[in-house]
Amino acid sequence: MTRLFLKTGCIVLALIVQQAHAEVVSSSADHFHLKLKAESRHSSFELWNRLIDPAQWWHSDHTYSGNANNLTLDLQAGGLWRENLRKGSVAHGRVLFVDAPRLLRLEAPFGPLQSLAVKTVWTITVTPKGSGSEVTFEFLANGTAHSNLDQLASAVLQVKTQALQQLIATAD
Repeated sequence: MTRLFLKTGCIVLALIVQQAHAEVVSSSADHFHLKLKAESRHSSFELWNRLIDPAQWWHSDHTYSGNANNLTLDLQAGGLWRENLRKGSVAHGRVLFVDAPRLLRLEAPFGPLQSLAVKTVWTITVTPKGSGSEVTFEFLANGTAHSNLDQLASAVLQVKTQALQQLIATAD
């Protein structure tokens, strides 16, 4: 099942990446480093305003509740990227650094990374580019060799690529 998911993910990723650059920079059993970049015709300020409202661009398939409208982001150091559930909640990430409208950094062990006790850092940078802007997602994950992070890197890249594309699609 995992191999089928990864193969399907790679095919979908190849189709999505036509509008963005996405790569696994490095990976091993105890770490991976992802980097994604895309351009938008909208200003960095407009793109930032979309970024800080994850309910508008995060895909519902990658939530516990099945509904991205349950996502919120408290945009201050220590604030949470949170998902409200019917009988509880999930902290998907904790804000480490905000420099609006340029940089957002989160400690963000999304999905299966949370149960592996993996340390993660997701840095999102929005920069002006010509009359539009460019957004970069850089995601680092570190754990133990038992985490088998090299086996998860492609799947996480797929999820982040889809998120980046939805952010840009929402903006464009």
